[in-house]
Amino acid sequence: MEFLQPNGRSESSTMVEEKKQSRTITEDSKAKPSVRSVRVPALQGLAIKNAGITITDHNGKIIYEDFGELLFTHFGVSGPVILSASSHISKIKNNILHIDLKPALSEETLDKRLQKEFKENSNKNFQNILKHLLPSKMLPVFIILSQISAEKKAHQISRKERMRIIELMKDFSIKLDKLRPIKEAIITSGGVDVKEINPKTMESKIVPGLYFAGEIIDVDAYTGGFNLQIAWSTGFCAGQSCAEK
Repeated sequence: MEFLQPNGRSESSTMVEEKKQSRTITEDSKAKPSVRSVRVPALQGLAIKNAGITITDHNGKIIYEDFGELLFTHFGVSGPVILSASSHISKIKNNILHIDLKPALSEETLDKRLQKEFKENSNKNFQNILKHLLPSKMLPVFIILSQISAEKKAHQISRKERMRIIELMKDFSIKLDKLRPIKEAIITSGGVDVKEINPKTMESKIVPGLYFAGEIIDVDAYTGGFNLQIAWSTGFCAGQSCAEK
């Protein structure tokens, strides 16, 4: 986990002093918390490693698109791909999360795959065939949304029903509610402007002898260890430069 400060970004004495010295301080404007959505208790704990996501606003305009691991939780959705997406959402208002459960397959290819499955397993129940295509924890919810009986035989499924299955697999939609509290964020934006810091030493260009490292600097990255690396690298650089001076 990358919780660097338990309460998000607290205003340290150094940052207060920087403001007094007329530094350019970018206020905390973004964070990377999880997102609260319409709850789906049946999916709690389900992790989807390869999910394509698209977030749209109330007008259907695309706000963010990405690919990665997604996790369903007791409050909504989380996981690396959601944490990265959350920094692009300043305010949630009727936003929709569209999840592509088969991002590597086009609708046409997926249709051919379904037809093949149905043909080879023509006497099997719809529910049993889905076990080869989706995580078992998702089956009950998916079947309800598909409006196809779990006991329906594969050879009885119509083209219209097959198109509905494809639509759900390529666009499993969930209405988002709001971002989780900033205290739960793994990283925040804002801090001392990098233009006022010597990148070779991390020393302030305005106050000699003052060094910066980590989250107090206005720089942040996506999840995956990058923010920890920023903290370690800038901390090492600042410490070494300070010791040598």
